[in-house]
Amino acid sequence: MNFYPHIYLAIAVILLASCQLSENSLKSQPKPTQSSQAHKIVTVDNNFKIAMGQTIYVPIYSEIYHHNRQEIFNLAATLSIRNTDVANSLIITSVRYYDSNGKLIEQYLKQPIQLDALASTEFFVNRNDSRGGVGANFIVEWISQTEISEPIVEAVMIGTDFQQGISFISPGKVIKNYKK
Repeated sequence: MNFYPHIYLAIAVILLASCQLSENSLKSQPKPTQSSQAHKIVTVDNNFKIAMGQTIYVPIYSEIYHHNRQEIFNLAATLSIRNTDVANSLIITSVRYYDSNGKLIEQYLKQPIQLDALASTEFFVNRNDSRGGVGANFIVEWISQTEISEPIVEAVMIGTDFQQGISFISPGKVIKNYKK
């Protein structure tokens, strides 16, 4: 008995269903989301003494070109913020998402959050959310009351279609330092 025709038929059905799912998912563009982790909301007022802090630019690629720039490949992006200090917390004061033209798309934090020692948090941009474009970016701002080791702030992009997949990391770049 020859099973090859059945295998080809099964593959064709899977590919057709995959195309239909992909087409349906492109119709909506969900907003970026923060992780479901609970972080302590803090108040930063005039009594808060800042020992150090940074503003960090993180490139995000919500889509990239392929096939001689004839097609766009959508990517999901995860912004990861990791407190590398083993003893002290830091406070994330702002996480903003911008598009390729520098237009603010989303302000993630309504209030500053505390990231405890060795804790991390992430913010997710859905693969179907192409509002950012090829040149999207995050601006992350953090402060601390004591000298601490700098956090790691980076983005991980990933996308898969059929038998093609891509993933890569985009490190953050410090564009401003705050020190007492």
